[in-house]
Amino acid sequence: MSPIRMSRLESAIRIVLEFNEAFNRHDVAGMMQLMSEDCVFENTASAPNGAVYSGKEAITEFWKNFFRESPNAHIEIEEVFGLGLRCVMRWRYDWLDIEGIKGYIRGVDIYQVKDGSICEKLSYVKG
Repeated sequence: MSPIRMSRLESAIRIVLEFNEAFNRHDVAGMMQLMSEDCVFENTASAPNGAVYSGKEAITEFWKNFFRESPNAHIEIEEVFGLGLRCVMRWRYDWLDIEGIKGYIRGVDIYQVKDGSICEKLSYVKG
């Protein structure tokens, strides 16, 4: 693989890892710094297709509400790898429900990274 191609791939993976670190800090501004102005996010809910959020403003509002409703949200990366402009991340999402009972789900995010920014984040869950 050429050095230029490898550096783009490494950069895309680094951006996805930085995004996840900001997620685990519940740092919406930090997350959004890594997304393009025209970004698209497909959430896992509601089944079967998930809700689609387009643009930074809509996605910012989604994450603010998400962390307000899930203040213990945490993503543990199980695996991350890149394919061209795409990165795939297998994850485990852990939370505490309203009664303090722990829960988790596992899933996959497919990212597209262009020009140093995430322009697409497609999320899927098992089950």
